[in-house]
This record gives sequence, C-alpha cells and structure tokens, in this order.
Amino acid sequence: MLRIHRTVRDTGLKHAEASGRVERPAESADAVIVGIDAGRQFQRIEGFGGAFTESAAVNWLGLSAGARDDVLRAYFASPAQGGHGYTLCRMPMNSCDFALGHYAHVEQEGDVELRSFNMERDRGALLALALAAGRIAGTPPGVLVSPWSPPAWMKDNARMRGGGRLLPQYREAWARCFVRFIQECRREGLRLWGVTVQNEPMAAQTWDSCLYSAEEERDFIAQYLGPALRDAGLSDVRILGWDHNRDQLGERARVLYADPVARGFLWGLGFHWYGEPMFENVHRVHEGWPEKGLLLTEACQEGGPHRDDWGVAERYGQSLIADLGHGSCGWIDWNLFLDLQGGPNHVGNYCSAPILIDAGRDQWFAQPSYHYIGHFSRHIEPGSRRVFCATSSHAIQATAFRRPDGALVVVAMNTHEHAQALSLRIDSHAQADVLPAHSIATYVRAVGPD
Repeated sequence: MLRIHRTVRDTGLKHAEASGRVERPAESADAVIVGIDAGRQFQRIEGFGGAFTESAAVNWLGLSAGARDDVLRAYFASPAQGGHGYTLCRMPMNSCDFALGHYAHVEQEGDVELRSFNMERDRGALLALALAAGRIAGTPPGVLVSPWSPPAWMKDNARMRGGGRLLPQYREAWARCFVRFIQECRREGLRLWGVTVQNEPMAAQTWDSCLYSAEEERDFIAQYLGPALRDAGLSDVRILGWDHNRDQLGERARVLYADPVARGFLWGLGFHWYGEPMFENVHRVHEGWPEKGLLLTEACQEGGPHRDDWGVAERYGQSLIADLGHGSCGWIDWNLFLDLQGGPNHVGNYCSAPILIDAGRDQWFAQPSYHYIGHFSRHIEPGSRRVFCATSSHAIQATAFRRPDGALVVVAMNTHEHAQALSLRIDSHAQADVLPAHSIATYVRAVGPD
C-alpha cells in the first residue's frame, strides 16, 4: 500500500492522510513522471529541526505550563503522536540577534583561564527550552552549537557587533570556550551533536558577528579548535566550517579541504539559504568531496512574521527538496518560536517562524511553513538515504529517500496555480496521482507486498 499525506492551500488539508493500492496510472499527455531508483543511494540523513534561541525561549516561557507542553509536542513529539519528530537543532553560544541583548560566557576582560565562565543566563531560558524539548521527545535531539561572536575583549574592534576579528592572542582561549560550553551543556543533559566555527563569517552585521577569511578559519580549525576538542576527549563532536550562504560555499570548501589537518578535523560544512539560492553549489561541493557532510543550518523568512503566508511555506518546500536533493544531510530551521511581531530581537531584525506565539492570550499558531517542513521531518528518519529521483518537468519538484526500515519516501510539490497530474514510478510499480494547485504531498511505500 502507498500512504499519501497532503497539505493544500485554501483548504483544511494539513498533512491529511489517504491511502491507495499501487496501480498503473492512466497515461496523459501532461502527466509529470517522477522516476525513482531506490538502488541508487546517496548521502545519509542526520535529521531535521529548528533553533533554540533566547527569543524562542522567552516566547515559550510566556505560555502557561499546559500550552508550553502542547507547543513543544508540535515539534518534538513523535509522528505517531502527531508531532514533527525533530531530531537535530541549533543553539547559539554567547548572544545572537535573537537574544534580548549582548552577552558572553566570559565577560571578564583578559580571563584566558576562563575562571569567570558563567552560563547562568542560559539556564534561565535557553537551556530550559532545550531540556524541555528533550523531555517531550524522549530521546533528546542532537544540538549544533554556533557562536555569533567571541567576547568583545577577544576581538580587534572590542565589540560583539559590527564584525571585527578574533585577536590572534586569544585563539587558544576561544577554542577552550567551545570545550567548556560543550562540557557544561552535557552536564545539563543536552546531546551535543556538533559545532560550527562561526555563524556567517563573511558578514559584519549590526548585531553579534565576527569575520573569518577562509584561511583564518582553516588555521583556527587546524591549530586550535580541532586539537582542543580532541585533547578534551570530545572528538565525537562534529566540526562544521562555513555556516554562511550557498554563494561562497564552493570557495570555502576549496580552501578548508586543501589543508589535510583542517580537513581531518572537519565533518563537513554548514550553509544558509539567504541571498541567491544557488542550489547548484551544494551539488558541486557534494560531488567534489562526497566523503564530507553538508547541512543546511539556518533558514527563515526575513522582514517580519509573514503570518499565514503560503509563499513562505513554498520557499521552505523548494529549499528542502533542492538542498536535500543536492547533497545536504539535513535541514535546520531558525527560531522555533517568535511572537506576533517576529521577535523579540535586540536589533529589530524581525523574522518569521513556523510557529508564532501570542503569550498575552496564551495561544500559539502553526504557520503554513510548519506544515511543509513536517512533510519531511515526520517521514524521513535519521539514517535514511537519499535515492535517485528525477522528474520529467519543472512543474513538479520532488525528492526521495529509503528509510532504515526499508520504506520508500517521496516528497513532491506543486507551486503552480493549476493542478498537475503525475506518474510516480518506483522500480516496476507505478501510481497515478494529481497534486492540487499550491500543494505538497508525501508518499510512503512500506516494505511488503502491494
């Protein structure tokens, strides 16, 4: 049997399930062929999720206890319990734009021994959210840690905002900050999956930021961060380079992987979706270094909350299909929760999130983007492998995966104003379907007889 889950604009269908027996489709001239060869397998999927930020945590804490659990279940409960089954999330180290202000874990100037290291601020909100998510999930999600800026006193501009660079004399101390943060988070009960070297290392933002050239990042990994994690017994924590947009992904890969020491420490590269899409760069890097991982580490719609905007959902769908199809091992959304303004944000950089919270009314709202990401996270488990999938027309975008249990998962999307017939062809089997205008569907073919 083929199980089908659909989400359709202008209807009440949100991940609505149907089932049907596999049969040969009625051929039509305009049917798009979606061809699957499950024997051709590619990258291993690590997971899907969103970001624990101070802003998300403050919004979540503003709800009543019951509502807090309900909204966490929407993301972290298993699909069998109606949740998205999130398994891989991101968390800032020190402050970011989606914090209530600048802060660092080592505020005391010159404290290279990290005697003043302090995470009390994180315990008040950020860690509380992450730990509660793990309780709801049962198995805590993996956490990818990313710094937006070292402490101001470690930088040549003496500020956490506005770019600046890490001063050479503080590289060792900054690497040990990574170690200390990881150790403290693990003591709290978090499952640390990996770290990125620097969020958006080519952007001197008006908020927390720090610049690294490719050569500076290479040397920091090879000489400081990699050895610090290794010597602390933390070699299981993956190191990701870049963590910026797709446009310069290939150039950063070229420089970082050319150095054998840096390459040995690197699991792979992270990337964001801002600017030109340039999905082809993900493919080129995957093709150039297939033994290394790629991970979409941040995506959100900027410029406010965009409440009930279906176009934002389709941007999510396009990115998920294209990034995974070109070699990404997973996909991490940005803030889990924002308020109805798209914040709070200490620099006015308001954005959208798949779930918005109105704490004053003790309510939360799932946006269309929430439903679109669920078409992937609910069905494509960690350990799944992408398989060959090709369409005969741009009218349908699609990608496919083989799960650890042997089931085949295909996600197809129609962004057009008219319905589109398709012919889903899996080995010797075929299934006819029609994707309504502005819809997404997940097809799950379980192991066993038809």
